[in-house]
Amino acid sequence: MFTGVGVALVTLFDSSGAVDAPATAQHAARLLELGVSALIVAGTTGEPMSLEREERPALIEAIRDVAHDTPVIAGTGAVSTREAVRLTRDAIDAGADAVLALAPPAPVDVTAYYRAVVEEAGETPALAYHFPAIWSPGFEPSALSDFGVVGVKDSSGDARRLFATQDSFDGAFYPGSPFLLSLAGSQGAPGAILAVANVAPELSIQAFGGDDEAQREVARIVGSLSGNRWKAVKAATAERFGTSAVTRMA
Repeated sequence: MFTGVGVALVTLFDSSGAVDAPATAQHAARLLELGVSALIVAGTTGEPMSLEREERPALIEAIRDVAHDTPVIAGTGAVSTREAVRLTRDAIDAGADAVLALAPPAPVDVTAYYRAVVEEAGETPALAYHFPAIWSPGFEPSALSDFGVVGVKDSSGDARRLFATQDSFDGAFYPGSPFLLSLAGSQGAPGAILAVANVAPELSIQAFGGDDEAQREVARIVGSLSGNRWKAVKAATAERFGTSAVTRMA
C-alpha cells in the first residue's frame, strides 16, 4: 500500500458548515510537501458520520487532483454491510486507490461485512480498521486472515495487538495510535495512519523513523488535545495552518 506516515485528513467546512473540498485539498497538498506518504479521506478524523453520501466523491476527487502519485485511501466504513459496499463503490468510482473500512458496530457480522467490501472493491486494495472507541467491539487480530483484506489500521493503542497481528496476519499493520509510532516502526510496520499528522507531520514522520524525542513530542501534542476529538484536531490544525476550525461533529 504505502510506507511512511499517512495522514487521516480533517474534512474542512466553510463558515456555513458546507464541505470545502478545495480547502481540504489545499491542506492535503501542504502536508504532501511536508512529507506525508498517503492521504486518507473520510476516515474517522474526517467526520464521516456527518457527511452526506454525495459529498464524499467530491472530496475524493479534489484530493486525487493534488495527490499525483501519492495513494488516496477513502474511508468507507458504515453501520451496515449494504452501506459500506455502496460507499466502497462510490469511492472507487471517484478515484480512490484503496479503501479503509471501519469495523461495524455489533451485532453486524464482521467477517461477512469485510468479505462484501473486498468483493465490491475487486482489484482495489481494502484495509480493515479496528477502532472500538468509535464502534465496538471491532475484531480480534486472528480474524483478519478471513477477511480478504491486504492490511489493517489499528487505533486501539494496544501494543499487544501489534504483536498478535504480526503473529497471525500476513498483511500490513498500520498503527493509528500516535503513542506506538517508534515501536511499530521498529517492529517492521510499513507505515502509520495518523490524525496528528494534520498538525505535526514532520514530527510524526521522525517518530515513526525511530526518533525518541520526536515520539515524546508527538505524545505531548496529542495529550494537549483534550475534549471533543474532532474539535481538538481541527483547532490545532487551524492554529498551525490557518485552516477552518468548523466542525459538524460537535
